Amino acid sequence: MFSYLYHSFIFDPLYNGLIFLMDFLPWIDAGMAIVIFTIIVRLILFPLSKKAIVTQIMMKKIEPEINKIKNSMVNDRQGQALKMMALYKEKGISPFSSFFFLLIQLPIIFALYSIFINSGLPDINTSILYSFIKEPIVDMDFLGIVDIGMKNIPLAIIAAIAQFAQLHYSVGINKNKNDDKSISNPKKEMNQMDIAQNMTKNMKYVFPVIIFVISYQYASVVALYFIVSSLFTLAQELYVKKKLSI
Repeated sequence: MFSYLYHSFIFDPLYNGLIFLMDFLPWIDAGMAIVIFTIIVRLILFPLSKKAIVTQIMMKKIEPEINKIKNSMVNDRQGQALKMMALYKEKGISPFSSFFFLLIQLPIIFALYSIFINSGLPDINTSILYSFIKEPIVDMDFLGIVDIGMKNIPLAIIAAIAQFAQLHYSVGINKNKNDDKSISNPKKEMNQMDIAQNMTKNMKYVFPVIIFVISYQYASVVALYFIVSSLFTLAQELYVKKKLSI
């Protein structure tokens, strides 16, 4: 049932959208189609992404106040929860909205990833094409330079670098300059902070390696998707940060 819904309402429409774009703009190559289509889909998702980013930033800004509540009511979990919810309401923050907005996006982002891994380009799966979409002639030479139907080390490296840049900036957004001042019980909080910081630091270096391995393991259509997706995420975070004047 889930597979049927996933293909009927997410995977198949996205796949048809990509093929339609190549048919509607026959002068573009497959690489340009992937770039344009990824940007279009991410722009459609942008309102959700923006809300998630804003919530994360606002949650980080009130973290000193949250720490004060936790430290002043160590043995009163219920009191902690009530005070924190009151603080969230006062600041106009919905603490679970970030997770909710990200959860909505995941099936669509995963479907995009699946399409580019299993696209089979330049061959097209005509069995899932809608009747009004014609099968286009697919040019796999991205900008007349790179055959994105083949593995490509430079593109895989660029994908890893783009992922690192995006994660590095995301960590910068979430870093609170007043974190140390918010700790009233340093011995108790130090281990938690160290664990969180180490996990974040490791993520910045491990994820790009994973992206490189995946990008090189498959045709470079996947690397191109990762590059566009990482750069778009970085751009939207820069935009949101500028709008919030952080």
